[in-house]
Amino acid sequence: MFEMRLEKAGLPLTAAEVAAPAPGPGQVRLKVCACGVCRTDLHVQDGDLPLAGRPRVLGHEVVGVVEALGEGVTGVALGARVGVPWLGRTCGVCRYCLAGMENLCDRAEFTGWTVDGGYAEAMLAEAAAVLPIPDIYSDAEAAPLLCAGLIGYRSWRMAGEAAGEVKALGLYGFGAAAHLLAQLALWSGQTVYAFVRPGDDRAADFARSLGCAWAGGSDEAPPDLLDAAIIFAPDGALVPRALQAVRKGGAVVCGGIHMSDIPSFPYDQLWGERKLLSVANLQRRDGREYLPLAAKAGVKPQVRLYALRDANRALNDLRAGALSGAAVLTP
Repeated sequence: MFEMRLEKAGLPLTAAEVAAPAPGPGQVRLKVCACGVCRTDLHVQDGDLPLAGRPRVLGHEVVGVVEALGEGVTGVALGARVGVPWLGRTCGVCRYCLAGMENLCDRAEFTGWTVDGGYAEAMLAEAAAVLPIPDIYSDAEAAPLLCAGLIGYRSWRMAGEAAGEVKALGLYGFGAAAHLLAQLALWSGQTVYAFVRPGDDRAADFARSLGCAWAGGSDEAPPDLLDAAIIFAPDGALVPRALQAVRKGGAVVCGGIHMSDIPSFPYDQLWGERKLLSVANLQRRDGREYLPLAAKAGVKPQVRLYALRDANRALNDLRAGALSGAAVLTP
């Protein structure tokens, strides 16, 4: 089978032909139909998330068809169309797993980082981790829902839990995650404010085309105080700006797995019972809740297709901010 893999941090991906892997106990092998390209893939490529020992196949927004079952697999049928998210495996016995916080598992495995992902024609996945895909979505449309969509949903849910009623929501960094979450938030009746890279008129126009009430640079103040803000861009300097933009009792949620250093800021920007939270990974519960909800809400991913062999071009386009929506690789 063909795959694109990262040999060493800081290098482009390289093409390789390898034997299709055989599923072990509790695993399934998927024929990959589509794989989204996520900013986390850039963090692995750049070494922000260090490789664990050997070359790695990236990709954790995977849609595929089950073509082989390992020993002991139940509940997943041959020929089923499923998705594979970032959280690939948990131990089930650590304090976090036992407390219902599997996303914080001490021994978790992560698709496309600690285990091989979907930048390939086939891949292995834990049967317990795969998610059913709503029929309304094509393979390419479903792919970005499995990380950009799920992390956005978890961030959104946490913002609501922390801030109470959220009528005005700010989204910092209007890429794959924000364009999906904006649609869900608007469907739920919230007013959405989009913060884009200063001077990026294309991204601002895209946000407004989806129904955002306001779109401006991340260095600007919104026209109204926000109840909550979610930061998707990996820029720590946005944290104090977002805190200044939310009301007393509001919440700022950092939705990325990696962010540059947060600069110091005066305490009065946090004072007033504002909350600052981070989102770590996701839970299977998030997928079971979000995917049917996204379908019900009519969330429509905007995707740009790339051939699997063009994975480096897709990553470079993402790094350059040249995408509206999400990049998706197809074998």
